This record gives sequence, C-alpha cells and structure tokens, in this order.
Amino acid sequence: MPLGRVALGPMVPRLAVIDFETTGISPTQGDRATEVALVLMEGARVVDRFASLMNAGVRVPSFITQLTGISNTMVQAAPPAAQVMADAARFVAGVPLVAHNAAFDRKFWQAELALAGLDGTHPFACTVLLSRRLFPQAPSHKLGELATLLSLPRSGRAHRALADAEVTAELLARMLHELRTQYRVGEPDHALLQAIGQCPKAKLPDFFAQRARAAREVALAAATSPLGRHVYTVPARP
Repeated sequence: MPLGRVALGPMVPRLAVIDFETTGISPTQGDRATEVALVLMEGARVVDRFASLMNAGVRVPSFITQLTGISNTMVQAAPPAAQVMADAARFVAGVPLVAHNAAFDRKFWQAELALAGLDGTHPFACTVLLSRRLFPQAPSHKLGELATLLSLPRSGRAHRALADAEVTAELLARMLHELRTQYRVGEPDHALLQAIGQCPKAKLPDFFAQRARAAREVALAAATSPLGRHVYTVPARP
C-alpha cells in the first residue's frame, strides 16, 4: 500500500460529528430540518460545538414533538434555516463529517444547503457501518443501545441534535481507540473510517493486517529519521 509523502509536524485528524432533527425521513418528500448540531474533534478530543434550532417554515408534526421535544413554538422562534445552515457550513469549514446512520444526515445536509444556495458536497463516514465491523457482538447498532453496551457518557435528551451528536462523538472516540490499540492502524483518519465502513466483513482481517503493517513501517521510518518523532506520513487514499 502506498504510504504517501513525508511531512513535518504532528498530524491529528480533524472530524466533525453531525446530527439533525427533522420533521420526517425524506427531504424529497418535503421534510425539513428543525435542528442541527456539530461536534468538532481533533483525534478523539472534542474541541468545539455548534447547535441551533432552525425555522424552515414548516409545521412540526405532533409525533415529532413527542419524540424530540421540539415544538412548533420553538421552531417559529428559531433563526431561518438558510442562516443556520450557512453558519453550520462555516463552522465545519471543510472538515469531513461523521454521523450515526450517515445516509440520513447526508441527505438533509445536502438538501438544506441546496435550499440555502450552498454546496452540500461533503465526505461522510458512518458510525453505524463502523459499529457493525468493530462491535459485531452488539445486539443492536442503534445509538442508544451502543451507548449502553459500551458505557458511554450521555447528557441531555435523546433525539435532540446536540445530545445525540455528543454521544456519537463518544462512540467515535471509542472506535478510534479500538483502531489504534486493538487493530494498530496508526492514527485513523476519515478516509480510513470510510474504507472500513465499505469493507466487506469477510475481508476485514486482511484489511486490518495490511493497515497495521503500513503503520509499523511509518513508525519505523519516524524512529530512524534524523527528524525523529517530528516526521509523519500523509496516508494515501485507500
């Protein structure tokens, strides 16, 4: 596997965990976002947060209010959806995104940004796909049940964007730790998370063995370099 170019200085991948609350499951059927949250991470460390309700000018169904606690009154008092999405896009500033059930959040990210006249092209990794590969023993890969299984800290109400994004960030941090310590793949980046999520389960042992060998080669190169530990390698895309 190509290891990429050698560069100077520490490399800690930045990731942004995203979660939406919405009026339904499909923006193509007229459903809109009611709340968005982003948790910015450097490696496994949370460094910043963004969260806001948003007013898309649509009614919040009563069953959504019962599930999330987000009412029509709350949404009507919120900033316009286009303003919130522009702020969210500036907050992310090109950092790749991670979500639990990323297919859902990706389509609302793209749809809401398009309605705001902004580009929604953005790479996503999915912690549902990752959990199926890293925690195959889990009886369920729903966020709440994974949090219970792994004893992850939780705060706030489930099905609110920031609370769910923070739990997802805790889950992601656990996954990054597993990848570094159990699978020894070096410092996991977004491209690696995407590759794991797309890798057939039967091929995972070979996949991880190859990545572990590459990480050892990088560590050896750093140890024998005159620049020592200040050398890192920018990994090639899988």
